[in-house]
Amino acid sequence: MPRTPISAITDKTIIPGVAKKDPIVIADGVRRRFGGVTAVDIAHVEIPRGCITALIGPNGAGKTTFFNVLTGFDKPQTGSWTFAGSNLAKMPASRIARRGMVRTFQLTKVLGGMTVLENMMLGATNQRGENIIMSLFRSLWLKQEESITERAIHLLEKFKLDTKKNDYASSLSGGQKKLLEMARALMSNAQMIMLDEPMAGVNPALTQSLLGHIVNLKVEGMTVLFVEHDMHMVNTIADWVIVMAEGKIVAEGPPTTVMKSQAVIDAYLGAHHDTDLGTLEGQLTIAEEMASGRIRDDMAKEPLQAKVTAADTSDLRKDQR
Repeated sequence: MPRTPISAITDKTIIPGVAKKDPIVIADGVRRRFGGVTAVDIAHVEIPRGCITALIGPNGAGKTTFFNVLTGFDKPQTGSWTFAGSNLAKMPASRIARRGMVRTFQLTKVLGGMTVLENMMLGATNQRGENIIMSLFRSLWLKQEESITERAIHLLEKFKLDTKKNDYASSLSGGQKKLLEMARALMSNAQMIMLDEPMAGVNPALTQSLLGHIVNLKVEGMTVLFVEHDMHMVNTIADWVIVMAEGKIVAEGPPTTVMKSQAVIDAYLGAHHDTDLGTLEGQLTIAEEMASGRIRDDMAKEPLQAKVTAADTSDLRKDQR
């Protein structure tokens, strides 16, 4: 699917916090501190509707914390944000999900003791059988449950997990669990899907499948916001890129422009670098920095998941010569 043209996203000068023509999320003055550390300090940012937007930045930039704030899993000290025109500040995560903003996690949250199909059915909202009184009258919820089951099986077929529907979720591979999380998110009829490092820990054999499913979300009219360190993935599917460093938005724009931005290169690699992060050379440099620990640890103490080790990148560089 072709990228959304820049002119359809904004007609303003592209600077951090630039106004969008049709934003689905608008955040103002969002600040989250942990003790003396400011994890998120965003003056203003807008997420364009119907586009695939990548949220990138070095470890410790505050990306996951910002995800947590937007989706109600964490509370900021200050700030407000709207989703599709509704104010979500102080709203719990469960209500935000019912409004149509759903997310996946860097570390998958499947319920291993339940089957794949049961995990899917938990993603459906407003189930009548969840009400204590209505659960006593099978005729009131049976038809809805049949409809939910049918939708769950359809999505499992779409994600090529239908043969696993009766298996325990704990038996799935890491990549299959990522697919299950994405499929389960679609059970809620979401308007916006937020993916936290969808490629982390995924077998390369499933990478193209995941990319295809993410693009299909846009084809089906959804907005996608994803956190990712894989610059090749960002270059391949993102319409728009927002860059965070030290809790702030330091750059945004189309991928080809952002990858060459000196502010972005400095955020990842420090000053005195001029590497284009969209090239293989730039991606290898980032991987080496992450593997050696020179890029900052995540503020939330999440495990660093460098996809390529320093040794691997050294070998790749030799192959290039």
